[in-house]
Amino acid sequence: MHDFRKLEVYRRGLRFTRTVRRLTSKFPKEEMFVLTPQYRKAADSIVLNIAEGAGCGSKKEFSKFLGYSIRSGYECGGCADIAATHNYIDPKEYQAVIKETNEIVSMLIGLQRTVRQ
Repeated sequence: MHDFRKLEVYRRGLRFTRTVRRLTSKFPKEEMFVLTPQYRKAADSIVLNIAEGAGCGSKKEFSKFLGYSIRSGYECGGCADIAATHNYIDPKEYQAVIKETNEIVSMLIGLQRTVRQ
């Protein structure tokens, strides 16, 4: 349906997965099976749901998968909050990752609105 690789939100999502991996690589070992994979999976889901939704046969289905991407973005925000609460990331990193998360979610919401029209 769509060439998702041309979407700026897809490309930003890919860069975001790199950011999340960099951040989570500094998490304590006890988070190796808890917060680290959860955060990475949520970031990956942003990108993967855009790609999967682009392969759907209708705008309604694509919109549904964009909704999944949006929810994954919010999940990333929650993961960042947990990481900051436990001092796994410093306040400057936290602010930057929250800003990026919010911008990606906003872009997804805009794209979803466009697709629904």
